[in-house]
Amino acid sequence: MFFQQIEYLKFLLKSTNQHGVHSPFIFKFVTAGLYKKKSKKDWNSFRNIKNQLLKNKKTIEITDFGSGSKVFKNNNRQISKIAKIAGISNKKAKLLIKIVNYFIPITILEIGTSLGLGTSAMHIGHQDAKIRTLEGCAETSKIAKELFQNNHFKNIELITGNFQKTLPAAIQNKQFDLIYFDGNHTKKATLSYFKTCLTSIHNNSIFIFDDIYWSEEMTSAWNEIKKHPKVRVTVDVFYFGIVFFRKEQEKEHFKIRV
Repeated sequence: MFFQQIEYLKFLLKSTNQHGVHSPFIFKFVTAGLYKKKSKKDWNSFRNIKNQLLKNKKTIEITDFGSGSKVFKNNNRQISKIAKIAGISNKKAKLLIKIVNYFIPITILEIGTSLGLGTSAMHIGHQDAKIRTLEGCAETSKIAKELFQNNHFKNIELITGNFQKTLPAAIQNKQFDLIYFDGNHTKKATLSYFKTCLTSIHNNSIFIFDDIYWSEEMTSAWNEIKKHPKVRVTVDVFYFGIVFFRKEQEKEHFKIRV
């Protein structure tokens, strides 16, 4: 937590708003996407979905394939507490809805479904998008599946299992417009997922990395990703790291306050 606080202060000192952006592509994304006033209808839809989980007092046993929790002491967790503490924050949900609403991706891959809140935000952002979402834990996967069914969400394919097996199969002979990385917050795993998913990109694909300041090793992974030769432009909004592969863009990195 102390690491994140220090990094946030450093981010505030180095970041800017749209007035510090000279790239027309990123300027438009910031002004018409990130800074666009949120839709009340979309936000009410997300709040309703999150409230369904916050009211669920059922306890499940989590199988954690990642770096563990900084809050929970064991793997027996109440769904409402998972949604409150470990689920996507309202700030991130608003950003995710805006990003998807702006770029209108048709094919989306999510690595790390959890209870399905991030998936729901992306679905709300563009309801016609086809979302393939991967979850390692069978118990949280069941809760997410129930959430999607109860809210009549269509075009969502939920795949359960260890990412080492499910990810290569999920991207085989596929191209994705957007990939959201929100599973296993370790440097090794993040870089592995990143390199694996590079086979499924096209020129306008977008990668979104969650929690790039979650730990020193996650920040280190983010810095390595920025240096990759296929990466052209990145936008660091602190909560997310957003990657673009557009070959027509000069290699640039932006830190944007949102």
